[in-house]
Amino acid sequence: MSESKSSPEYASFFAVMGASPTMVFSALGAAYGTAKSSTGIAAMSVMRPELIIKPIIPEVMADIIAIYGLVVAVLIANSLNDGINLYRSFHQLGAGLSVDLSGLAAGFAIGIVGDTGVRGTAQQPRLLRA
Repeated sequence: MSESKSSPEYASFFAVMGASPTMVFSALGAAYGTAKSSTGIAAMSVMRPELIIKPIIPEVMADIIAIYGLVVAVLIANSLNDGINLYRSFHQLGAGLSVDLSGLAAGFAIGIVGDTGVRGTAQQPRLLRA
């Protein structure tokens, strides 16, 4: 195998480091969002058991974040090859970091807002018109 200046052996490491944390942190954000909003649904079901199905939207939204992370990780992994250059692998690292950190933050936000919104719906059912 001939070596090239634009394709060092360690170039694929940065691309893999873009794909791996994407799955981990997106799933972590989705898990937190699901857990936090589920506690709100459980608390609401005690007060208003007839409204148990309607406020399921925050859980579904949190799970979609994990799917975004998985899609980006698969796209990065599928574009790996033996001759990947450093420029492209840094782009993939940046793409992975942007998706995983935003997925983590979005999961936290969905969890907190979902929990508060579901508990508010239990106190005032007119908040959720579905």
